[in-house]
Amino acid sequence: MSTAATSYYDRRGLFATLGRDGLLQIILIANTIIMLAPIVIMVFSAFKTTPEIFKAPFAIPDFTQVANFVKIWNETNFLRYLVNSFVVTGSSMVLILTLGTMAAYAIGRYAFTGANFILMFFLAGLTLPLKLAIIPLFMLMRDLSILNNQLSLIFVYTAMGLPTTVFIMTGFIRSLPNELEDAARMDGASEARIMWSIMLPLVRPAMVIAGIQNVVPIWNDFFFPLVFIQNDDLKTLPQGLTTFMGEYTTDWGVLFSGLTLSAAPIILIYIVLSKQFIAGMTSGAVK
Repeated sequence: MSTAATSYYDRRGLFATLGRDGLLQIILIANTIIMLAPIVIMVFSAFKTTPEIFKAPFAIPDFTQVANFVKIWNETNFLRYLVNSFVVTGSSMVLILTLGTMAAYAIGRYAFTGANFILMFFLAGLTLPLKLAIIPLFMLMRDLSILNNQLSLIFVYTAMGLPTTVFIMTGFIRSLPNELEDAARMDGASEARIMWSIMLPLVRPAMVIAGIQNVVPIWNDFFFPLVFIQNDDLKTLPQGLTTFMGEYTTDWGVLFSGLTLSAAPIILIYIVLSKQFIAGMTSGAVK
């Protein structure tokens, strides 16, 4: 093949590659805009009055106007709802990560009869939405005398998050080399010490993935608090924000300011843990 023909095919391949890369970048940029647009509109609306929201929903507001935030802080139970959400979500995540990691470690590191059956039992929970069992759950919570109690939410969220956590953690734990355990046992380390001091630090990215996978739906859940909680002092943020909506009128500025404040903790958590989250995703892809 002549030099001219080779150069032609090289340029053609280069243009094709640039075309694919350009198309991919356009798709990613468009997806970013679609994902961020609702958040930007929500934040903008938090600094506007209701007439301003309907008159110019996409206009940049005056960020010095914080009347909506002052009103929501002084005239509503927002702080109580925020504390309740932190208590329920934090307690649920501690139980999910602790119990899920222990179960995944036993399944992933020890060979015993029924290990695969137990794993499949946990994975079956991914196919059974708890909302379909709301009536039996309501009766169970009533019989346990924990209706209108935050324990009912914590128990339900823990059961809801365990299948995902066990699934994610088992795959990562199984990928760890056995030589680490053998060396620790030769040094006289107990099984609990091997788990907490050697293995768990290595699967920290997987724990971050499992945590983010569960903390977002728990923090944003509206259904179970609506069913199990009636006392206003025990309501979580999604349920409590409905009190800002009237039957005939709604102060949308106050509502959007509440939504902005409620979304801020999750966004901050994701930003802080983003490096470990990405590291866990790429590590899982390689494994």
